[in-house]
Amino acid sequence: MDAQQFERLAARARALAEPGSDTRHRRILGLAGAPGAGKSTLAARLVARLDGLAVLVPMDGFHLAQAELERLGRAGRKGAPDTFDAAGYTALLARLRAPEPGTTVYAPAFDRSLEEPIAGAIPVPPEVPLVVTEGNYLLHDEGPWAAALPLLDEVWYLDLDDRRRVPRLVERHVRFGKDRAGAERWVHDSDEANARLVARSRDRAHLVVRMS
Repeated sequence: MDAQQFERLAARARALAEPGSDTRHRRILGLAGAPGAGKSTLAARLVARLDGLAVLVPMDGFHLAQAELERLGRAGRKGAPDTFDAAGYTALLARLRAPEPGTTVYAPAFDRSLEEPIAGAIPVPPEVPLVVTEGNYLLHDEGPWAAALPLLDEVWYLDLDDRRRVPRLVERHVRFGKDRAGAERWVHDSDEANARLVARSRDRAHLVVRMS
């Protein structure tokens, strides 16, 4: 992403952070896209540029714990829609939209080195005007995920060519502990099945961002 494109996106995000007439309503910006599209990187850059006006709350904090995935027989599909607490995520979004004076909301994070969610890791003070959230299924319209989009003021779909996205995704898995053969197998068998599902929701986005 070149500097001009980023500055345009940062300006659009800043406009969302500007307080409106209804101070009871916090704005929420979502970044959606396939695994490896650059969602977490762009979200972190936007929050840093907004310099205190925004907090990043990733969807990945709502991964089910590894022990629960194993109990349910879903560990081999980690990252699929039914391996998250989607209802918990949408409940948090609803709470974040209506901040209570004097009350900090604590959101979960996801530790890639542990491959586990971490409860209560992200404080969202009531005075922060914008939450940026990112994840695969913000635009997904099946089951409890369908409740997410109405809770978001804007959702941007990040579109990265598969010829760049897939190798980056493999390298990320290697960086966090998988051997290369295992990483390639996981991307082919799991991540790309999820990517095809995510792509079906592209047309529901408010903005499509071409990534590079």
